[in-house]
Amino acid sequence: MSDYKPPFQITDKIISLIAEISEQVGRITVLQEDTISPHLRRENRIRTIHASLAIEHNSLSLEQITAILNGKRVLGNPNEIREVQNAYAAYELMLNIDPLSVDDLLNAHARMMVGLVPEHGRFRSGGVGIFNGKTLVHMAPPASFVPEHIHNLFAWYRQSKLHPLVKSAVFHYEFEFIHPFSDGNGRMGRMWHSLLLAQWKDLFFWLPVEELIQARQREYYDALGTADARADSTVFVELMLEIIRDSLREISVVGRSTDQDSDQENDQDQPQIGRLLSALGEDTLSAAELMQRLGLSHRPTFRRNYLNPALEQNLIERTIPDKPNSRHQKYRKHE
Repeated sequence: MSDYKPPFQITDKIISLIAEISEQVGRITVLQEDTISPHLRRENRIRTIHASLAIEHNSLSLEQITAILNGKRVLGNPNEIREVQNAYAAYELMLNIDPLSVDDLLNAHARMMVGLVPEHGRFRSGGVGIFNGKTLVHMAPPASFVPEHIHNLFAWYRQSKLHPLVKSAVFHYEFEFIHPFSDGNGRMGRMWHSLLLAQWKDLFFWLPVEELIQARQREYYDALGTADARADSTVFVELMLEIIRDSLREISVVGRSTDQDSDQENDQDQPQIGRLLSALGEDTLSAAELMQRLGLSHRPTFRRNYLNPALEQNLIERTIPDKPNSRHQKYRKHE
């Protein structure tokens, strides 16, 4: 039995978030078969890939990624196109992966990074640091320790009696701290977090948690940094639970709206509305800022499929309602 024990604390906030998430999961699971169609599952998978790669500075839009995965030719950086194809191939393995198998982790990394880095499917052979500009913010453990650290982390997860919501978030942080690969650690850590959650509840196979991570990217990296500085992952666990809760809330919003209006056109709008609400969060943003968060570049599409339906359903509001076309106009969730 491993003596490895990641440092973190169970706080009142964590307990409250676990209760709220569990309630949401129970409510959504009852309707899961009716609300998560094969089409919506594929759309969520594409949104997940777009968000996870955007965090790693892939510049391709959601529309371009969708086109690539539909077999269409897209003008773009060849490496970025390869990242999309590889990520889709890796995520397609999810239903057949054992999230507690190190061999499956290496196989998934090989699928994710083939053609992009020489050490695909292998733990790194050299040292690696994380930089903010020219400032070193995290030095990962020496490469010679990586196999042991990963073995201990997997063994801890198997043995831990903590709630899966908590220990999957702790795993995510510890994985990023170890930084086991020469590249692809962020996208693999986020994918593995989803896999561990899906081991608890199937709906996490299809929930695009990465979209809200992207929307709160600065907070995500700040929480990783704070956890490093404190040698305690509590703040990161709290943030990830908030993100999971908010992702589930958006599913609930989409489900309620669909129940209220079964019109086909309105049904088609619901995933886009959920994405807009996820990107908006608790912020007040301009249309341009919202489009940037959503990875959209075509303003008419944004207004027709995202902004206008959300306004019509009274889910968001303008900050200057008497001047809808004001150049200072911003949007926030309706009170």
